[in-house]
Amino acid sequence: MSSAVTSGRDVFAVGRGQYENIGDIILRRPLLNWAREAGRLHIYVGESPDGYDEGLGIGEGDEVHRSFATWYAELVKSAAKGRASSIYKPGEVQLTLAGMKEHVAMLPAVSLVRLRGGKVGRVGAGSRNFAPIPRAIMWPSNALSNYTRWRDVRTADYLGFGPAMPDLGFAEGLDEAAIRAAMLDDSRNVFAISLREDVEVAPRPYPDETWLRGVRSFIEESGLEPWVVTQVSVDNDRSRRLAADLGADLLEWPVLSGHREQEDRLRALYRRAQVVASDRLHVIIAAYTEGAAPVGLQLDDSDKISRHFDTIGVEDVGLNTTGLSSDDIRAALAKASASREEMLEHLLPARARLTQVRSDVVALLSGSDA
Repeated sequence: MSSAVTSGRDVFAVGRGQYENIGDIILRRPLLNWAREAGRLHIYVGESPDGYDEGLGIGEGDEVHRSFATWYAELVKSAAKGRASSIYKPGEVQLTLAGMKEHVAMLPAVSLVRLRGGKVGRVGAGSRNFAPIPRAIMWPSNALSNYTRWRDVRTADYLGFGPAMPDLGFAEGLDEAAIRAAMLDDSRNVFAISLREDVEVAPRPYPDETWLRGVRSFIEESGLEPWVVTQVSVDNDRSRRLAADLGADLLEWPVLSGHREQEDRLRALYRRAQVVASDRLHVIIAAYTEGAAPVGLQLDDSDKISRHFDTIGVEDVGLNTTGLSSDDIRAALAKASASREEMLEHLLPARARLTQVRSDVVALLSGSDA
């Protein structure tokens, strides 16, 4: 799960996320593993279910905090002694008044870390929105970071203080030899698809008959075995409906437990897949790292999926299907399928970039970067 600790430093990190979202585990786990290499990991996870903690790879040597207040107090205490390093959580930064609270709350603690000679890193985050006023509010938080790497170019250009890096989700999946073998594998026989529901935010529109005809046409033309999968438990009802409408097999996740087991089931299916389509970023990132061609099959004009794949050189992954004909949708899926080998050529260079970020993070947090 992790390498041996290389220093006596206390490393403070946040592992809390959407407990129902395996994507949050996928993008947090690599950074937590890197942080653990730099010292003793103090991780705040909130009132997380056991399956979430297991998915993150939390081990016996980690100090786990359910309360933000106690985690924060330990951070301040360690920082005052000159022993603390701190790493911000990766993932999406919501530049709204509500989303900014955690960044403002952290300012006193990270200021003390810096004052007492510790290091602060922000790695693998990306902005959800790009208004000028929230950017100004983020300035102090960004300025206190010794090392900043954003997960897409647009965010790096917008917030500054550091360049872009590949999303942390690209760090896991098939190893180098298996990736090279996957490029030439013509035995993949699965087309997998997943759509978000977002019931807690606002119900997403369900695909219309034109969309469904386009997907069915691709399935029929390709001869691939169709599967609908659930990587975020709140999407499960939509997965059931979509599987029925497409005549597809279903890999569901009806009970919020067994996160690691569900991830393993998904990855096993992705390793059989020729194409995986979704409007959830980390569904297609996970599938891509297992050798599938990714398609951002969206019902809106969001650039989130495109900009994260653009950052590693895989272009035109996001597809806004609004207004497209069924034949347009079929043709886009077929094009992705035919381009799988070309797309996978960008994965190993992305991994090499992440290896360098890992080295930088371990050196930074362990205090050996000077």
